[in-house]
Amino acid sequence: MASEKPKLLAGGNPQIPKGEGDAPVQAYIEAMPEWESDVGRRIDAVVARVVPEARKAVKWNNPLYGIDEEGWFLSFRCFTGYVKVAFFQGAALDPPPPVGSKSGETRYLHVGSDDDLDEAQLADWIRQASELPGVAL
Repeated sequence: MASEKPKLLAGGNPQIPKGEGDAPVQAYIEAMPEWESDVGRRIDAVVARVVPEARKAVKWNNPLYGIDEEGWFLSFRCFTGYVKVAFFQGAALDPPPPVGSKSGETRYLHVGSDDDLDEAQLADWIRQASELPGVAL
């Protein structure tokens, strides 16, 4: 019996049960619609390459990446027309990701279907973010 695909919430964000480790993150990425799943795979691959010790989890229908004992440094989720990548201490990155937030500390990168994801810049932001104190969620 084939398992059902997870329900897609507003903006196409997959509804995935909370879980620790790589398996729930891969389930989230697999459930992302269309081109968004490719963006998710690319982000996950960059994190794995740059921060191989990164801790992974899914909470609140978002994949999270962090360092044990240090907190979370990155998440992403689907919105209509783009994938929103959140750097929780993004204001401290050089250069900071382009989209601000209400919190002041968090900065975002929006990746649309026609955007060319600059993996070198993404890798640099991920490296920098992993070296900063993370957030507790």
